[in-house]
Amino acid sequence: MDLDFSEEQDMLRDMVRNVCAEYSPVEVVRALENDEKGYPDELWKQLVELGLVGILIPEALGGQGQTLLEAAILYEELGRVLAPTPHFVSAVLCAGAIERAGSETQKSEWLPRIASGEAILTPAWLEPRSGYLAKGVQLRAEPSGDGFVLRGSKLHVSFAGAATRLLVLARTGDAEEAIDLFLVDPKAAGVAISQRQNLGSETTFRVDLDGVRVAVSDRVGAPGSGWATWHAVMLDGIVLAAAQAAGGASAALEMTVDYAKTREQFGKPLGAFQAISHYLADGATAIEGGRNVVYEAAWSRSVGKDVSALAPMAKLFMCGAFRDLTATCQQVWGGVGFTIEYDIQLYFRRAKQLQMSWYDERALSELVARQVLD
Repeated sequence: MDLDFSEEQDMLRDMVRNVCAEYSPVEVVRALENDEKGYPDELWKQLVELGLVGILIPEALGGQGQTLLEAAILYEELGRVLAPTPHFVSAVLCAGAIERAGSETQKSEWLPRIASGEAILTPAWLEPRSGYLAKGVQLRAEPSGDGFVLRGSKLHVSFAGAATRLLVLARTGDAEEAIDLFLVDPKAAGVAISQRQNLGSETTFRVDLDGVRVAVSDRVGAPGSGWATWHAVMLDGIVLAAAQAAGGASAALEMTVDYAKTREQFGKPLGAFQAISHYLADGATAIEGGRNVVYEAAWSRSVGKDVSALAPMAKLFMCGAFRDLTATCQQVWGGVGFTIEYDIQLYFRRAKQLQMSWYDERALSELVARQVLD
């Protein structure tokens, strides 16, 4: 078992870390909290120019054609700085769905535009008072003439204010997984978008669709195949979300260790107290274990292995570790750790938000249980 990264992968990590340090410092992250657009143009431009937006998109369609392992390296570095970017929703989830199930016309129209940063797509998935699995999709797509009419509401739609298209999950039948995917213009008649706030102060929206007409050609994939496509894409997505959590947890631990070495109480540094040093040691152990699961999942996916169990395990463990670690870190920082002026609270809030996003703990546990028990 070789756990070393290649020279090219190490260069990728260094490149992304340098870009993030220059274009996504904490001042930029703070300035874009609850911002309507939600991401800085300069950072997005750099990611485009370096080919990182299209890292998973095939070369023939304008991307880099890299594997999920390289994408995990990218996401660990984005997570370290809490980089505000629509990369995940556009270049991972929506591009992945179109690549897997889209028509040749849809692929040639959208994938090069996503890779070039010209178009931003975002999924409209979760709904009010509904869960994360297939039963939670209740927005209806009713046949009408030569197309469909969409009626319902979606919540937690990231970057909808900047989106060129929404990838809407809509129910087309009564069976649990009778769901289709539709590309919807956010400026179409009947679409209403309103910004919402979440715990992480990220850019999210509510989307209401009232009699929105879409053509058959706007459907991504065969009839009734939408949930299968979406879940397959989400397996890739949650591995990258776990990598993002690993990066964020590492950064939070590093800043807390530095604080514990310099902040003195009773004549000695905080880190000299056994209880605090053990908490930090436990955090370092959890990060290392979770990070290994994340990269095992990413590597397995990159060589064509089944990640139906590994992917949800990676997110379940790593996002839980990120949340628990940042909660401990806030205790080490003491009262100031809860104030807006200090950065550790920002990592704590983002950790909890990421834990609840893109399959929450309950949904992940259900997915793992299916693999263990069924």
